Amino acid sequence: MDHTGRVPYLYKLGFRGPIYSTAPTRDFAEELLIDSQGLIARSAREDNREPLYALKDVAGSMNIWKGIKYHEPIRINEFEVEFYDAGHILGSGFIKITENPGPSADGKTRAEKKTIVFSGDIGNIKTPLVKDTEPLMEADYLVMEALYGDRLHEHTVDRKDVLEDMIEAAVAAGGTLMIPAFAMERTQELLYEINELTENNRIPKAPVFIDSPLAIKLLAIYKKYSDDPDYFDEEAIALFKQGDEIFNFPGLKFTLTTEQSKEINNVPPPKIIIAGSGMSEGGRMVHHEYRYLSDPKSTILFISYQSPGSLGRRISSGEKLVKIFGDEIVVRCRVDQIGGYSAHGDQAKLISWVRPQKTRLKKIFLVQSEIEAAQVFVGKVRDELAINAQIPDPGTVESL
Repeated sequence: MDHTGRVPYLYKLGFRGPIYSTAPTRDFAEELLIDSQGLIARSAREDNREPLYALKDVAGSMNIWKGIKYHEPIRINEFEVEFYDAGHILGSGFIKITENPGPSADGKTRAEKKTIVFSGDIGNIKTPLVKDTEPLMEADYLVMEALYGDRLHEHTVDRKDVLEDMIEAAVAAGGTLMIPAFAMERTQELLYEINELTENNRIPKAPVFIDSPLAIKLLAIYKKYSDDPDYFDEEAIALFKQGDEIFNFPGLKFTLTTEQSKEINNVPPPKIIIAGSGMSEGGRMVHHEYRYLSDPKSTILFISYQSPGSLGRRISSGEKLVKIFGDEIVVRCRVDQIGGYSAHGDQAKLISWVRPQKTRLKKIFLVQSEIEAAQVFVGKVRDELAINAQIPDPGTVESL
């Protein structure tokens, strides 16, 4: 939603496209924007104001939204645009824009071409399901993220083994294992990993609840592309072709309705609950946290980035008293984290992605990160790669 959330508002203001993205991104965006509109409409009613957009604006956006393949050039006036696989989530892409200018001032030769790349989100290493990030091609300028520009992920390579250990410990403690997870990609990756751990008898039996209607809807999109080598990695495709339902295993239960979600409370522990939101800022996970954070037998496991100020960041940072639904909740449960499940590459991944073009790149602009992380990454890029890097101020105009 941080990439597509205002598209219907753009349509509402009169934009009539076209809109380009990869095909999976278009499919995901439709479900996410419909879901988001419900939240936006409810908030608008509570504040007695007009919602940012309506469902008809989502439908209108979809009518002008075109799904294209990686490496399929799009010609827009004097520019050529091409998507490359970012290895972040299913269908994610970084974008190369090449300027094809007309004749130079003397009218005899063509002006020099310029190429700029927008990184979007760069994926982590060795993620399940999706393919690895494609190499950065030759470019003059790079506009990129640096979300984890100041740190290295723990457990990136052995994260499934760490997940196994944490599930074993949580089940042995006899409590509830809560895993706040984004409905998109994190939930599906967890199912993929837990499926393999279950089939190989590496974890004790305990019911696993996917308590996220949106995540359940998005599973259908993952299945739609499950045999497409443009998007899924070879190992995942091979499992699908063998008939392995990698998003289904004994003990897995999907809870679509509110009533089904409430019934989870009646299931005795040990049990595992995977629910949104990924930062505990809403969704059904907050209800489970309200119930189980004070249970010393229970565990909460964070597997994704927690933004500053979010409930998830406060809990993961060690706060022992948090407010949920107006009540103060004492955090007595065990608090664990696995950084390796982030969909974003860490400092080492970002540097390795940029390195092959260090002699070509003229400048890097860092535009997506907490400022402290970006400042660290600027220094790393300048010292290790000798590339001019900067953090532009909002409203900055660059002449390239």
